[in-house]
Amino acid sequence: MPQGSANTSDVPEGSPRRAEFEALYAQHSREVWALAYARWMDSDQAMDVTQEAFMRLWKQWEAGEDIQNPRAWLLRVARNLAEDYAKSSFRRNGTQPPELLNGVRSAQPQPIEKLEQEELFAQLRAVLEELAPPDREILTLRYALDYDANTIAERLDIAVTAVHMRLSRARQRLAEKLSTHGDFDSAQPGTEN
Repeated sequence: MPQGSANTSDVPEGSPRRAEFEALYAQHSREVWALAYARWMDSDQAMDVTQEAFMRLWKQWEAGEDIQNPRAWLLRVARNLAEDYAKSSFRRNGTQPPELLNGVRSAQPQPIEKLEQEELFAQLRAVLEELAPPDREILTLRYALDYDANTIAERLDIAVTAVHMRLSRARQRLAEKLSTHGDFDSAQPGTEN
């Protein structure tokens, strides 16, 4: 909550309205602050709004504006400032140091990552073509089409246990093929639940 007198560093010392300004600040600053605080529940933001409203009052006086009801004027300005703050892009986005923003990654893969992935998939497809058709079929159903064991069993008209066994053997044969290719030395067969 605002305490003491207004931040009058911009108000000239010998100004005839300085005392009137300080009296208005003492009388209405708590109410202006409370209005802004009620909007954002942020005491620092409320203090900023309060100070800005009073400084705008001073500038209006300096421009020769005759404000008949300073309290109502201050409250209206404070309400508008609080609403403007809500709409501002600074409020929505804030500021972040460039180093932090440089670390923000896109949901899409980088072009080099996409190229590497495409090359890896092309090599994997070439190795899959070396497998027997039943192995390719069961691996395709499980990993390309993402079918579970029950769906595969229905499709192939075999028992679920047979699906697990065929998948295990197909993955093992695929791993053997991959290990003979230099690019897949670290490839390991997946596990099936």
